[in-house]
Amino acid sequence: MTQDLTALATELFPDEVVTNAPVQFFDLPGHSGRFALITLDNGFDHTKPNTFGPGGLVRLGQAIDLVEAAAGRNEIVGVGVTGKPFIFAVGADLKGVEVVKNRDQALAIAQAGHDTFKRLSALSVPSFAFVNGAAMGGGVEVALACTYRTISSGVPALAFPECFLGLVPGWGGCTLLPKLIGPDAAVTVIIENALSQNRMLKGPKAFELGIADAMFEPVAFLEQSLAWAESVINGSLVVERKQFSAEDYAAAVARGRQVADSKVHGAAPAPYRALDIIEKMATASNDEGFALEDAALADLIMTDELRAGLYAFNLNQKRAKKPFGAPDKALARPVTKVGVVGAGLMASQFALLFVQRLQVPVVMTDIDQARVDKGVGYVHEQIGMLQLKGRLNQDQANRLKALVSGSLTKDAFADADLVIEAVFEEMSVKQQVFAEVEAVVREDCVLATNTSSLSVTEMASKLEHPERVVGFHFFNPVAVLPLLEIVRAEQTDDASLATAFAVGKTLKKSCVLVKDAPAFVVNRLLTRFLGEVTAAVDEGTPIEVADRALAPLGLPMSPFVLLELVGPAVALHVAETLHTAFPDRFQVSPNLAKLVAAGKKAIYSWDTGVPVIDPEVLELFQPGPSPSTEEQVRDRALKAMAQEIDLMLSEGVVGEAQDIDLCMLLGAGWPFHLGGITPYLDRTGVSEAVAGHRFLAPGVASLPE
Repeated sequence: MTQDLTALATELFPDEVVTNAPVQFFDLPGHSGRFALITLDNGFDHTKPNTFGPGGLVRLGQAIDLVEAAAGRNEIVGVGVTGKPFIFAVGADLKGVEVVKNRDQALAIAQAGHDTFKRLSALSVPSFAFVNGAAMGGGVEVALACTYRTISSGVPALAFPECFLGLVPGWGGCTLLPKLIGPDAAVTVIIENALSQNRMLKGPKAFELGIADAMFEPVAFLEQSLAWAESVINGSLVVERKQFSAEDYAAAVARGRQVADSKVHGAAPAPYRALDIIEKMATASNDEGFALEDAALADLIMTDELRAGLYAFNLNQKRAKKPFGAPDKALARPVTKVGVVGAGLMASQFALLFVQRLQVPVVMTDIDQARVDKGVGYVHEQIGMLQLKGRLNQDQANRLKALVSGSLTKDAFADADLVIEAVFEEMSVKQQVFAEVEAVVREDCVLATNTSSLSVTEMASKLEHPERVVGFHFFNPVAVLPLLEIVRAEQTDDASLATAFAVGKTLKKSCVLVKDAPAFVVNRLLTRFLGEVTAAVDEGTPIEVADRALAPLGLPMSPFVLLELVGPAVALHVAETLHTAFPDRFQVSPNLAKLVAAGKKAIYSWDTGVPVIDPEVLELFQPGPSPSTEEQVRDRALKAMAQEIDLMLSEGVVGEAQDIDLCMLLGAGWPFHLGGITPYLDRTGVSEAVAGHRFLAPGVASLPE
């Protein structure tokens, strides 16, 4: 197998950053015998975590050869595996997976991981994983292959992200984790966490679930882990393992299928393959489970869904960190004070985010003292909640609260470096606000607007210094959604734009540069999408039929649930704005206008916990005589989005199609398993049917042609 792996590494992974596995032999401190310690280390700092390509598996296999031989000669009493500082291992080298050419190669990769890892549990001496840092995917599976595990309380992330990407934990995860912590907890880690935007476990939670047998503080983690291991080896400590029944497995898998259905609606195969394996582990042996994992990996590696997931993952990990078209960051000016115009809910969320991340004075203004007090009070209350949750200590909370203040006059912005407005979405109001702010701030103070659809250029047009105005389009809830569309108006200068990007990065947002065009990216596409579905209802399609039409895509919510989240009034305002700009493509639904006029906040009533169409909404709506089928509505919506994307790219709203994908992934919840909206439209042939060409090159986010 080593020769096969070496050939695979040469053919498919020529640029692999190989994770080495040097072995140290030493006497245990309590004189119980000699111990072998394997340290996973790719030779880089923690910015390049340990991964396993074929070369890394070969090195680990060679290390196991050494300890296996030593154990056979009775020279050691145990073996441990740990990682370099801050990193244990984060799994398979996915760069190579992207270029696998056929199922036989995919199967070889799957079997190679099993053949290497399972040797750790087959040693004649106990094996220990000392999880000292981040562990994901194959890294967790190395630990599971060992007899025992310890974990550092400082581990920032432990997860199985495979189902999130379009794979299954296929080097032992689906087989071993349910037997260790129980099938229900395993379903949470493998399915529910992965499909919840790749939720991670911290060290204490992983220990609580039973993934590790002991937990120690980072400062002396390895020393304490070795002492704990010695107590297991000499018999002074016995680790008990729980047993789980067939009923436990059946209940857990049933819950897992409900979770998968609610998240991907059957549209992504990976979580269901993982559940199939977990279900069989109620009676199957480890080797039988490993064979099932091999087959699942071999099948899934050769799917467009995996390419799509990896494409989305790479966008999030790489492109989001280096925004396309952003000016030189050296041009950014320091921001030592922030002003917020407005003290409503959105403005208060801004103030909270800025004070948390920038930790500089933030001053809020509004038209009366009651509103100012309410806004400042909201920020203080939220800081207090963070303290109660243990995310801030008393001193930190007090310091942040002291940085937030309110004022009735904009004179308080005189020494601000950035002022953001969050007032009523009306051009004349925003122009007046900026004029008042410009009268008191310095010439180099950046003025930002959070408009969702209005022209930033027009907003700045009456100012003495329009070059310092930028769009700062956050998504609600501000603290949760990671996207920040940074809008460059016609006269915005590089220094102001660079400052905006620097602030966005400090706010821990993924920033995308967009041109000043109606509704920018996310709102423009969502409005077109919702507009087509709503138009189908206007024409006579039953609400429930239109709302089910996109279910096969596995979107996080249906169109009319999304409408409730956005708010019908906001959706109507954006639709009217876009209708003014593009009357041939964006219509204003008369039924949506009636919904807003009647003060309705949603299509559905949720009184019973299950969405039921509000009878009053049915009375309001006046359907036409031309109903459509679900397939017709879906086809219509997808073609409309393809048309809009093609136009946005030709207009230069963003630099490349990848930026539209990133915006939709991070701002609209477009599913990672679809990869992005443009690769999905490419794979399904919609982009060529509408635009006459693909949006991405062949082989990007799909199997090579």
